[in-house]
Formats: sequence, structure tokens, C-alpha cells
Amino acid sequence: MTAQEVRLCGLLLREHFGEVVEKVGTHLLRNGAQNLRAIIHETGLSVDLVKKSLCVLVQHRACFCRSGRKGPGSPTEYQTSDDRILRILRYPRYIYTAKTLYGDTGELIIEELLQRGHMTMSSVVKTVADRLTQNMEEGHSMEYSEVSSAFSKLVETHFLQRCTPLALVETRDSNDQSAPISTAPPTPESFPECYKVPHVTLIGRGKRQLITEDGEEQRDAKRAKMDTETHGDEGIYWQVNFDRFHLHFRDQAIISAVANKLDQTSSEIVRTMLRMSEVTTSPIATCTKSLSSNEIFRSLPASYNIPRPVFDQYLTLLVDDPMEFVGKAGESGGGMFVVNLHRALANLARATLESVVQERFGSRSARIFRLLLRKHHLEQKQVEDFAMIPAKEAKDMLYSLLSKNLVQLQEIPKTPDYAPSRTFYLYTVNQLSTARMLLQNCYKTVANLIERRLFESRESKRLLEKSQRIEAILASLQASGAEPEQLTEVEEMITPPEKQQLDALKLHVNKLDSAENQVDETIFLLESYISSTATST
Repeated sequence: MTAQEVRLCGLLLREHFGEVVEKVGTHLLRNGAQNLRAIIHETGLSVDLVKKSLCVLVQHRACFCRSGRKGPGSPTEYQTSDDRILRILRYPRYIYTAKTLYGDTGELIIEELLQRGHMTMSSVVKTVADRLTQNMEEGHSMEYSEVSSAFSKLVETHFLQRCTPLALVETRDSNDQSAPISTAPPTPESFPECYKVPHVTLIGRGKRQLITEDGEEQRDAKRAKMDTETHGDEGIYWQVNFDRFHLHFRDQAIISAVANKLDQTSSEIVRTMLRMSEVTTSPIATCTKSLSSNEIFRSLPASYNIPRPVFDQYLTLLVDDPMEFVGKAGESGGGMFVVNLHRALANLARATLESVVQERFGSRSARIFRLLLRKHHLEQKQVEDFAMIPAKEAKDMLYSLLSKNLVQLQEIPKTPDYAPSRTFYLYTVNQLSTARMLLQNCYKTVANLIERRLFESRESKRLLEKSQRIEAILASLQASGAEPEQLTEVEEMITPPEKQQLDALKLHVNKLDSAENQVDETIFLLESYISSTATST
């Protein structure tokens, strides 16, 4: 757990849950597992605040509890998961992916579960149906059955999964109290009903939220009455399966890389292979299950009506490509083919590193970096000759890369005394350690972007609050059918200079948000490569 990761986790906790939760979360990140009494004593917070903070963290799976290390009867200990907290950064991407695949209904289902940590299916269906009805025209409403259908599709494709039952967690904990806390989601092997949708008795439509205060009170009272009803899924809670989303992001990155390197038809062949093997391939596998060319050809979309000889040529092209995204595993069935997942991630990470070197140090330094990646070990004179760069410039570029730890220097002595005149000095690039260093730089960059965005919002807090009040008044007047003159009068409460300042602030904040999402894409690639390398070794 590095300082940059703790800092970023603290900023994410503060932005989403407040300063008290941030204080408790960062304390546990720095000090490891602790019991309630130790947390209260060392943070200086009240018992009530610490308990509420831990409840929030547990609700969102950012904190786990287990029996104390001193044996049965010892106080329960709490430990935070930095990996789970860092996933908060990727929330917009999860929601956008759900919208792309399953429309507005899928988007709101994922959004509700991310906001609340875990919920029952009936609660999700009611809340989402109400929100969709609120945005529909008067007289239209969303049926519960439609939302239930979208929920079932998300479970069927493993984007949602059941929370592990408490009894199962307690059994694991009692079996091995000294084992580290597992942050991995439940698997069908450990929890057979992980992806089983219960039979929920929900009949009706979403209800529109009333504007008046009296109506709001009536709606709340009615909602409380409805919540006492049983729907057949009591005690069965659902959560977002982040690993499944990450597999989807990985597949999309591979498909996009193939499309950029070759063409759209090649990428569609790879997409078909990934889709056919997504259920049978383990998340930690280095390559997909073998598929015959006949199966792949039959599974291609109907829109890609290419002859069989052309298809075979495309497969040969993919296998012979230096990027090695697709490999040949046998000759039966017209040839057996696999997608090399680890090799693909390694090449994507390599391209990212080369891009960073080129942006920071120029094209000539990038040429030297690529040369070292390809040749592994070279002396300075060999670098000058192969890269065709003058000796003085090559020396300066190598030392610049060396000072930033992008290039390493390895000494190979001819004699045991390590005399400089009898020692080879070889430059090399360790792709894995360079990726880890760049990952820490990415964490630092995102933390800086978040801090800047929060600072901009604080500086214009009064103006933002005024704008929100006016927008609320306008919405209320529009709902009650006010005259256009009244709306114009309310809109003029913001002066032209204030409006100009607001537009500039929104533009700046949008740029910072966009930069955060772009850096997160790099973080995802590097994390996937590092994780894949650890698994393959």
C-alpha cells in the first residue's frame, strides 16, 4: 500500500462519503486490521461516528470484519480494501457500459446498486421504475416487469451477483481465522446460487413523485406501507460484479487494438472468439479456450458475409501478426485458435509505456526505448548504432531515461573486482517494474485532478448554490405550468457576469472529469497487465 494509493483512497472516500468516513478509512488503510476500541482511541472520534462510518464502508464492501487474531472471544477486527475503494474511480465507466448494453433501465439499476452498495431485487425494481416514470410524459409509467427483465439479463450475463450469505462468511472465518481477508467476489463453485434470480412477486407500475410538500409526505407514508409487503426475496441482496465489468473492458481494449492495427473485419473475428469463450474461460486464464475455425466462421454476425477462403486468410493474418493477439493451438476442425489474453495485455501495456516516453522525452527517446524493449540488453555504443543517433545525443537521452527509472543499467563484470575498465554496462528495460512505476504516477495524477476539481468547486460554492436554487425554482414553476414571463424573471436572477463565470467553471470541471476518466483507462490497462503477469508466473 503506497502513499499515493492511500492519498487517492482518502480523496475518493471524502468526495463520496464525507470527511468522517475518510478519516476512519485512511486510518485503517495505514494501520491494517483493528478492533473498534483501537479505532475510536486512535482517530479521536466518538463511538457513534465510528460505528456509522464502519457501517457505510461495510455496506459498500470497502471494509470487512472478522474474528480477532487472539482467538475465540476476542474483539471483532475491521480491515479496509484499498482495491475496492479505488473502484469508486471507475463508477462512471460501469454506469456508461450498462447504458450502452442494456439502455436506460440497465444504467439506473447499476447506478442504484453502486450508490447503495447492495439491495434486494424488489427494492431495485421499485426504485428504478419510479425514477423512469418520473422522466416520462404525464399519463405514462414504467412497468415493474420491464425493470425485472433488465435486472434478470444483467444477472444472466454475470454483471450482477448475489452477496455472499453471512452464514457462509462466518463458516470460512471459523475454519481459518489467521487467513487474510479475501476481497474476491463469490464464485459459482463456492456459492452455487451466486447467479440464481429468485421468484419475485412484483405487479404494478412506477409511481410519479409529487411536487408539493403534502404530497411528498403522503408518498413517503405510502412507500413505508409498501415496504412492509413481502415479495419473496427477503434477505437476498445483490451487488455489482466488478470483475465481470473488467473482463468486458479488457475484451473491448483488445478488440479496439486489433481494429486499429489491422481492420474492422479482423476485430470482428476476435470479438466473436471472445464472445464464444467468455463463459468457459476463467477470469485469470492467460488465453481463451481453443475454438475451431468452423465454429468461429458459423458464429460470425450475419452482416459480415465473407467467403470461407477470405476468412481463413484473416485467421492466418491474425496468427502471423507480431502482436500475437491470436495463436494457433492445433489442426483439428480446420485449425484450433485461441486469443492470447496475457500477450495482448502485455502489448497494450508496452504501447502505453512507449506513448508516455514519446510524449515526455520526444520521438528519438521513444526510438531508444523501443529498441531496448526489443533487444533487451545493449551497450551505449550499440544503442547509438542501432538507433542511428549521434553519440552525444544518445548519451543524454539514455541518462534522462535512466534518471526517471524508465531504463535500468546492469553491470556485468569480467573479473570479481568490478573494475570499470573490465565491466560491461548494459542498458535494459524491465517492462513490469516500469509499468508499476507508471501506475503510481497515474494514481498521483488522478489525486491531483480530484483535488483541483474540489478546489474549483469550493472557490465558487456560493455561485453554485445560487444556481441550484434557481434551477429548483424553475423546475417547480414549469411543473405547475407558470407563465413564460415568470420563468424569464427567475432566470434573470443570475447576472450575465455570474452566468459567464458559471459557464467557465462548468467547462473547467468537465475537462478535469474527462482527464480523470482518460487516466483511469491507463490505470485499468496497467493494473490488468500487472495482475495477468502475476497470475501467469
